[in-house]
Amino acid sequence: MKTTARTAVTAALVGSLLSAAPAASAASADGRPRNGVQSVLDRAVSEAGLPGARAEVRDGDSTWFGTAGTADLDTGREIAPKDRFRIGSTTKTFVATVVLQLAAEQRLSLDDSVEHWLPGLVDGNGYDGSRITVRQLLNHTSGVFNYAEAPQLAAEFVGPPFLRHRFDDLTPRQLVEAAVVNGPKFAPGAGWAYSDTNYALAGMIVEKAAGRSLAQEIAERIAKPLHLKSTYEPAAGDMRIHGPHGRHYSTLMLSGDDAPVYDVTELNPSWGYGSGDMISTTGDLNTFFRALLEGRMLPPAQQREMFTVLDPQGHWIPDTRYGLGVASLKLSCGTVWGMGGAINGSWSYTFGTRDGRHLLSTEVNGDWAKGSWGSPIGVFTAELEAEFCQAVPTTARASADS
Repeated sequence: MKTTARTAVTAALVGSLLSAAPAASAASADGRPRNGVQSVLDRAVSEAGLPGARAEVRDGDSTWFGTAGTADLDTGREIAPKDRFRIGSTTKTFVATVVLQLAAEQRLSLDDSVEHWLPGLVDGNGYDGSRITVRQLLNHTSGVFNYAEAPQLAAEFVGPPFLRHRFDDLTPRQLVEAAVVNGPKFAPGAGWAYSDTNYALAGMIVEKAAGRSLAQEIAERIAKPLHLKSTYEPAAGDMRIHGPHGRHYSTLMLSGDDAPVYDVTELNPSWGYGSGDMISTTGDLNTFFRALLEGRMLPPAQQREMFTVLDPQGHWIPDTRYGLGVASLKLSCGTVWGMGGAINGSWSYTFGTRDGRHLLSTEVNGDWAKGSWGSPIGVFTAELEAEFCQAVPTTARASADS
């Protein structure tokens, strides 16, 4: 989940420029209207200038799905519930879940050092991997520099250069090395800073501890048991989104309402290993987060670890706190729990009540927001307020339990 343009290192494919797209909405699965959420989706297209927007609400046993705009600016195709998209940093929630499952099996410990699992990888230039723990990776208190902000990568992946480097292949080790040549943000445990490098390291530790690839661990431990048929981590060098999907559009992190828009659907997601490379749907994300929030994915001890949140002290998204791969967000009526993600061309959020019974998963297929919206996060926050706080019974409001 990102707050600035420079925090996503992605790839782009030149396509058509943004044009006006009519709003459209899907019918409610249970016949119940969600006019507030639908209104925000419509405004995301008409005011924020996004190509398309979707939201899927799961409330108890009922489901509602709504859309506005289009999945494809060339054909005008509507967004469908089964359409897959890149989920960015929500990948971190899946990785943290796997790490905590391995900890429950005593195959690793959250107190293990990075040096223990990855000898010599995080060392020198102010770093001492023996002082950085797995827990500090997962809650972003390690101090390890974020490779997504590394000048040497930004020179190739921000703005027009991205069009020349969109299919470049980067290994997890290269990502970590690009971070470590930049000194640490602070001593381990002495501060908080969001860093994709933390989860690249966590993914590498999973592979060492489990003896299988990160993609295999996510598939076997999460996707298959929960029947998430549209959720996967792409294989190395896989540029496509497999299965039904629309197009993803990007301004290449360039600001201004008149910035050119490019089709970035096909790209090499290797830069996002462990931190932002996965693909899913709104339905699958609601299923995963319901299971996670209900406590069906982790034993009680690891569940408590995951949902012990820290205050980023103004260094992240306003009104949020961060646990181990999950976040809490304070709304006007209480607190919701989940995670969000951003990658060029696709921004998404999945948040819900602490008991997992009421969830909203949403995505926009563009990475900008015109006018007063600020960013797609403004759209998502408005959706959450509309669903959980406006004109709903007290019993359906967001839980203030933190």
